[in-house]
Amino acid sequence: MNNTLTHRLLSTTDGASALALRVPVGLIFVAHGAHKLFGWFGGYGLEGTGQFFGSIGLSPGYVMALLAGAAEFFGGLALVFGLLVRPAAAALAFAMLVAVFAVHWSKGFFAAQGGYEYALALFAASVSLLFSGGGRLSADAALAARADGGQ
Repeated sequence: MNNTLTHRLLSTTDGASALALRVPVGLIFVAHGAHKLFGWFGGYGLEGTGQFFGSIGLSPGYVMALLAGAAEFFGGLALVFGLLVRPAAAALAFAMLVAVFAVHWSKGFFAAQGGYEYALALFAASVSLLFSGGGRLSADAALAARADGGQ
């Protein structure tokens, strides 16, 4: 991998504040992805989620459920560990944008009525991490320092 691409993927801000956002948001995404992929925590798994996705016009439903679940589960793990935060955050922001418009928009703003409030908050958190990177206390920061020769 060339050094410019490595630098762009792993670059991050020097602060530690991203950690406070990365870990809880990452855990939320892991749980939601596990819902979709494995049926954990009372979820429907790929089959049930795929049927739901198909019913709202996201087809093929099974494939869309697999993509959304994988983005959420593995992207969430990436946030928790601070590894490849920018690409993970981009995938998660895209997934939440789809959730806002394909699933929640017609139900209004408030999450209590099935609205887009919660998905919008997760979208905003993902975009914030896309801009900032994983922060000083991330695997990305450690790998970037190593790629730069330990500086």
